[in-house]
Amino acid sequence: MASLAADALKQRLDWAVEIALEAGRLTLGHFRQSGLQVERKADDSPVTVADREAEELLRLRIAERFPADGLLGEELGSIEGKSGFQWVLDPIDGTKSFIHGVPLYTTLVAVLHEEQPCAGVIHAPAMSETVYAATGGGCCYLPGPGILPRPAYVSQVSRLEESLVLTSEVANFALRRPADASHVYHELERQARLARTWGDGYGYLMVATGRAEVMIDAVMNLWDAAPLQTVIEEAGGRFSDWQGRPTVHSGDAVACNGLVADAVLALTKDH
Repeated sequence: MASLAADALKQRLDWAVEIALEAGRLTLGHFRQSGLQVERKADDSPVTVADREAEELLRLRIAERFPADGLLGEELGSIEGKSGFQWVLDPIDGTKSFIHGVPLYTTLVAVLHEEQPCAGVIHAPAMSETVYAATGGGCCYLPGPGILPRPAYVSQVSRLEESLVLTSEVANFALRRPADASHVYHELERQARLARTWGDGYGYLMVATGRAEVMIDAVMNLWDAAPLQTVIEEAGGRFSDWQGRPTVHSGDAVACNGLVADAVLALTKDH
């Protein structure tokens, strides 16, 4: 039974990597193109034809291979499954970056089993970088086309004062409820060696590959978070919500190399 479960997971991870790369190529067909139409969703967040086409492609490919699995995507809603597996999709994580021609957007594909993450892919199409992992299998880094994947590991920096801290959007800290948490970011910025907003999925990719020590988000949805826990943990890091719980379901996230986790969580746990 264990080998069957491992085989089922490997099949899904392999497929997740393949379709993430395919969807990423589709987004590049729209990237930095004149005339890109941008719409506003009910929550005022932007969406483009590239978001929708990429998610449609991902859904089609998943249905072809794993028709009994459930689906949840940012743009096209959810489909109930019968297998216990659920795919969670964010076709363009960092749509604002995409719209403005910034190459740090990502395509996120995750697999959950009984609501717990077990496989994840973070693919940055315009950067030709991908990290992917399944539970118990380690994390792999694919740095570009024609290059063999290699193991991905978090950094060994042990002090926040020597760390690179990343976030997606500083303004989101003010959206925390019940209280504005802007001071959390500003304290991290004060203590860290360097703080930047190379965020969204690319920030987590940087942590997983040892190029940043901390990535923090104050507000996020399941499709933003779903692949991150598996990738970060399999790279040797720590992924949690702001209270230190290892979950993708809380609506916020802290990813770090593990060595600086206590220093970061000391600032977030009261929020």
